[in-house]
Amino acid sequence: MTTGMAQTPEVRPHAAGDGAAKEEPTIPIPSETTSVTKHEWAAGGQMIHYTATAGNLLIRDDQDKVNGSIFYVAYTEDGVEAKNRPVTFFYNGGPGAATIWLHMGSFGPVRVMTQSPEATGPAPFEWVQNQYSLLDKSDLVFVDAPLTGFSRAVGKGTAKDFAGTDQDLKAFERFIVRYITANQRWNSPKFLFGESYGTTRSAGLVAALQNDGIEFNGVTLLSSILNYNRRNPGLDYEAIGYMPSFAAIAYHYHKVKTDLTLADWVQQARVFARGPYAEAIQQGDKLPRAEFDAMAAKVAAITGLSVEYVKESKLHISATRFRKELLRNDERTLGRYDARFMGWDPDAAGDSPGYDPSDTGISGVYVGAFHDYIQRELKYMSQETYYLSGPGLNQDWDFKHKPSGGGGPGRNGEQTAPDVAVDLSDAMRKNPRLRVFSANGYFDLATPFFSTEYDLSHMDLPEQLIGNVQFGYYQAGHMVYLNVDALKELKADMVKFYALAQQH
Repeated sequence: MTTGMAQTPEVRPHAAGDGAAKEEPTIPIPSETTSVTKHEWAAGGQMIHYTATAGNLLIRDDQDKVNGSIFYVAYTEDGVEAKNRPVTFFYNGGPGAATIWLHMGSFGPVRVMTQSPEATGPAPFEWVQNQYSLLDKSDLVFVDAPLTGFSRAVGKGTAKDFAGTDQDLKAFERFIVRYITANQRWNSPKFLFGESYGTTRSAGLVAALQNDGIEFNGVTLLSSILNYNRRNPGLDYEAIGYMPSFAAIAYHYHKVKTDLTLADWVQQARVFARGPYAEAIQQGDKLPRAEFDAMAAKVAAITGLSVEYVKESKLHISATRFRKELLRNDERTLGRYDARFMGWDPDAAGDSPGYDPSDTGISGVYVGAFHDYIQRELKYMSQETYYLSGPGLNQDWDFKHKPSGGGGPGRNGEQTAPDVAVDLSDAMRKNPRLRVFSANGYFDLATPFFSTEYDLSHMDLPEQLIGNVQFGYYQAGHMVYLNVDALKELKADMVKFYALAQQH
């Protein structure tokens, strides 16, 4: 079956010796094709009949030439008017990562079964109906970024057209416009849901769409990275931003002495990080020795590390070293995406883990179950390789960014690294009904929640809009949904969020 108008490759004949300029080679442009199947989803006494559509849509460049074929899987409730049914666009991050993780783990109608936080074994894999799907609140569209998954550059399109902050934003905006046009969803409530670099994309994308007259109701940011400048070497932001995450993980492994709840322990670490700790490390080498020793003892008590190790680290604890050091005496390492996962390294004396057990522990089951699911259940067959990461995309990424709305004081002009909190702030001013939900895992060492809190509280919003930004915290890592109990909590928060974002 097809959706929209099929596109035919341009024919460019050239006779040798006729004096015409030689045309650059083009990649054949496929038709817009889909595999459409019918299904049922039931949870909480509710039955939904829905259509699953797996296929591709074509996007065009600034010269109105087709340059990309974008793969997506959409789940839409049958028999509901567009104005009464929200649509949510989901995507992962990277940059340059496919959306297999959100698709098969979060709010789709099915989810894979894992042994999280233990490593999940080899096939056979199992996927089940997802009782925590958002299908009861919204239609769902899972989108693979250009050059990832089954998405491809076509025509005269190249990696340079897509491998960059602003290039990526243009591609996603064009896909969304194409989707809501081809499927008559202009009058539907609209939401974005991005994970990791997908939050960078969401913050820039909602502003770009807003500037072109397409208003959104809500944006969910899962495990955010909004300001890449904080990662520049020589700054203290990283050390401060990770402190509450270290505290949460040390609490999880019973490496600290406290009678507080996890939430209260983390709050105590927040106060420490932004106060005494920040003041101490900002003094650098001028911090008096007695104060240095006292601060090392406090850092050790909060992080579960030894006082000697904290001193040797000059009070600056990197996430990579923390993953190796916390359980060194047990000869175990921690996951980066999710510190609940533990691994073994061949070199117990090293200063950093050899791999990320929270990545290797779930990759096999996600990849295997996804291919089984789309082939057997969605009847989608492709001879193309499904790229978990676009080849070379992350390494060649152009991080320069022109923020929406001019950037504000001290943030004007093109950024060498994106600070898209600027864009999100601009979108919220122009659309005062736009709501934002920030979902965070306590045990995430890729995108620490304290840094996210800082970025979202420094958008210089008017007082009337501050309440439009809400936060949720879960005993999980970067991929909150890997903990099914946390997924249940996140679903409950999403139900409330969607209701608020559609109020008039």
